[in-house]
Amino acid sequence: MLGSTHGTLTTDFRARVVACGEQPAPGAVHGRAAGEGDLDVSGRPLYADVPDLDRFFRPESVAVIGASDAEGRPNTGITRQLLDWAERVGARLHPVHPTRDTVFGLPCVASVAELPEQVDLAVLLVGDPIPVIEELAESKVKFAVAFASGFAETGEQGAAAQERLAAAVKRSGLRLLGPNTNLNAFERFRDDLEGPAIALITQSGHQGRPVFTLQELGVRLSHWAPTGNEADLETSDFISYFAERPEVGAIACYVEGLKDGRAFLLAADRAARAGVPVVAVKVGRTEAGARMAASHTGKLTGADDVVDAAMRQYGVIRVDGLDQLQDTAALLARARRPQADGVVVYSISGGTGAHFSDLATAAGLRLPSLSAAKQAELHEWIPPYLNVANPVDNGGHPVGDWRGRKIIDAILADPSVGVLICPITGPFPPMSDKLAQDLVDAAEQTDKLVCVVWGSPLGTEAAYRETLLGSDRVATFRTFGNCIGAVKAYLSHHRFTTGYRSPFDEAPRVPSPSFRKAQALMRPGQQLSEHAAKQLLRAYGIRVPREQLVTSAAAAVRAAGLVGYPVVMKASGARLAHKTELGLVKVGLTSASQIRDAYRELTDIARYEGVDLDGILVCQMVERGVEMVVGVGHDSLFGPTVTVGLGGVLVEVLGDAAVRVPPFGEAQARDMLGELRGRALLDGVRGGPPLDVDALVEVVLRVQRMALELGDELSELDINPIMVLPRGQGAVALDALAICR
Repeated sequence: MLGSTHGTLTTDFRARVVACGEQPAPGAVHGRAAGEGDLDVSGRPLYADVPDLDRFFRPESVAVIGASDAEGRPNTGITRQLLDWAERVGARLHPVHPTRDTVFGLPCVASVAELPEQVDLAVLLVGDPIPVIEELAESKVKFAVAFASGFAETGEQGAAAQERLAAAVKRSGLRLLGPNTNLNAFERFRDDLEGPAIALITQSGHQGRPVFTLQELGVRLSHWAPTGNEADLETSDFISYFAERPEVGAIACYVEGLKDGRAFLLAADRAARAGVPVVAVKVGRTEAGARMAASHTGKLTGADDVVDAAMRQYGVIRVDGLDQLQDTAALLARARRPQADGVVVYSISGGTGAHFSDLATAAGLRLPSLSAAKQAELHEWIPPYLNVANPVDNGGHPVGDWRGRKIIDAILADPSVGVLICPITGPFPPMSDKLAQDLVDAAEQTDKLVCVVWGSPLGTEAAYRETLLGSDRVATFRTFGNCIGAVKAYLSHHRFTTGYRSPFDEAPRVPSPSFRKAQALMRPGQQLSEHAAKQLLRAYGIRVPREQLVTSAAAAVRAAGLVGYPVVMKASGARLAHKTELGLVKVGLTSASQIRDAYRELTDIARYEGVDLDGILVCQMVERGVEMVVGVGHDSLFGPTVTVGLGGVLVEVLGDAAVRVPPFGEAQARDMLGELRGRALLDGVRGGPPLDVDALVEVVLRVQRMALELGDELSELDINPIMVLPRGQGAVALDALAICR
């Protein structure tokens, strides 16, 4: 396990919290709240509202509505657990039941109105929570938990019931956890563990068990929020709250679906500002997984590529398995801040070191070659015929005596090394036991991360159970893959949060001068013609070819002379999306006779196909570049999205595209290009010149501005292709399709 010291960012945040002194009133919203001018051009908030959940997790008084002590009743077991929990947190518990005078020896009142004091938290053990919510509102209760099921997870009728519940909660002024939640928030957390803790959020309680069980391995857990159907309080609320808790070192989430994509991004942004890592399993990658998630919690799962991109954009670490969630969250919660990003693999077997190094390098970890001086130092204890450049192979025997610790200390002393990983594929006590102890002892003397992979399938060996798991400075894993994934996440998180600048801070608050021009071009519910779509691009400063819209052959000839031969002629009309397939594009025209013939042919085809035209475009012919696509879409969870990828026919054949959710800055726009498999085309291939990447990035940012300002009016924009010209010559939008909402 790992050390009990926060990284610098989290420690600094703890100091800021302590320095604040005065605590906010229970139930208040703290942190920076939206609604005070902090709205973007589309009227959406730029900062997360952070509910003060202190009185939820640590109430002074609790009411249990439907409390029971009758043997064999489900509510009896729940009441008993709540009594134990209330005693642990120091809360006064008041049973509420219409037919009982006492419950487990405590005085029981018949209704909420008869409670002897105002309570912080009400736990609802009733089938229909709506009438009780209305009663609680009159009693000024701050929080409630509803266990009842039969809501959005059951289909349309249940979804309607949940909407009524959400409306009742909103009217009441209290905050609700659930419905369809469970008792996980009231579990017994070990209070004998020290150091930074994991805060856990789950939409399925059982899926949080592996993380909860980490306490038995010495990893502290501070909170568990089982959000259920999220009629009110949602995953985002808990992320925002946990990000401000000084004891929280990492937030682990199991997410089946997101209630509000924007709220999730604002919460992730708050965590990034605080330097608190968020690790998430998000189901719904496949159609089958999405269906199951919807039936479980009634959430939208969202287009998975958009969810994935949005998480990366705000530093959320997405993992696939619960074992990865455990290992990655534990490492990120407790490891000190890295001093370097170099990883050294050290083993007692050359084969093990080579195998692990291959996997680590393929995953993107940097394994620097140790300096000649460092290799010479290592060869003082390691036979000269063994490789010590990285990976370091000690041949086995040196670990059995005093040399083993010398080797480890020498590696950790190298300034290029931030992480030492030692894979031990199986127990061999003469070597593995001493090696494990040396690694633990060395880890106590360094701020650098020391990781061990214990490969034995048994896990009962003393070297593993006592030596490695008994250490709070060594990160111990059971598989190569989990170790590599966790270390990669650890280094990536600290790179991401170092000097983090929130995109929301720089998001436009007021419309640009382009906005009014663009609005005048919009046609609600219609697809714009290519000519009108290009006018929209011009309004936002995106370059299009020289072109003219004409309605006669003679005018086409005159236009070609003005545009300059050779030219392209294209039909232009609303609802005309696939011009090439219909034969409505003619390229490389070089004479007046070709222009007249092309005009006649294009109009004849349009009449035959029943296409309404607003004219024929005579366009400058642009060559010598790479065709890309830049577009705007609309996601059901996150709203407007921006996509960039290889264009022309390749966008459909290869699907090589990257997506982001506005707002984002230039760095993210460049990262989008870096994600493309065809990125090398922009650098020039087969002797071709490098292309104008800066111009393409500028187009992406202008399209993003368009998406932000026209998000409620623009359903889809497809600039395909946009021709990226040689460096310094810009990028030209050759075709465009725009659909208004």
